[in-house]
Amino acid sequence: MKTAVLLFLSACVAVACCTECDSLTRLKIKSQWSRAYSSGEDREHFAQALWRAVFAQAPEARTLFTRVGGDDTKSPKFIAHAERVLAGLDIAINMLDQPEALKAELDHLHKQHVERHIPDKYYTVFRNALGHVLPAQLGRCYDREAWRACFDVIANAIRG
Repeated sequence: MKTAVLLFLSACVAVACCTECDSLTRLKIKSQWSRAYSSGEDREHFAQALWRAVFAQAPEARTLFTRVGGDDTKSPKFIAHAERVLAGLDIAINMLDQPEALKAELDHLHKQHVERHIPDKYYTVFRNALGHVLPAQLGRCYDREAWRACFDVIANAIRG
């Protein structure tokens, strides 16, 4: 009986520590992002995979990207936009352990997204798309709960 209680309590602690975007989780996310987002052409491939996953879940989301060629995710115009979006996410992820700088960056991104009238549901679509693309890059090192927790910190601040 004592063993069962100990196992149960250990499981509760493990779940609790992995569902918050605490200091250790933020460092894990930064490390995983660095490996997944990589560099050079790999970033372009990552961006294309991510946006294919977004549009597979929500084809109507393409209408939000008409000014940047959202109808053709392989066009130079859309690729440039996709890389700008991921550059903003890259900055936010890399500032996860710098609260003041993170707040300033997320305030900036919030203003951009308010101006573009991005509906709330697309933050979840984007998070789900990350949940499809990141495991392909990270394999079994991918921590879904850590990503969910820290992405929600970022998305909730951008959403406002």
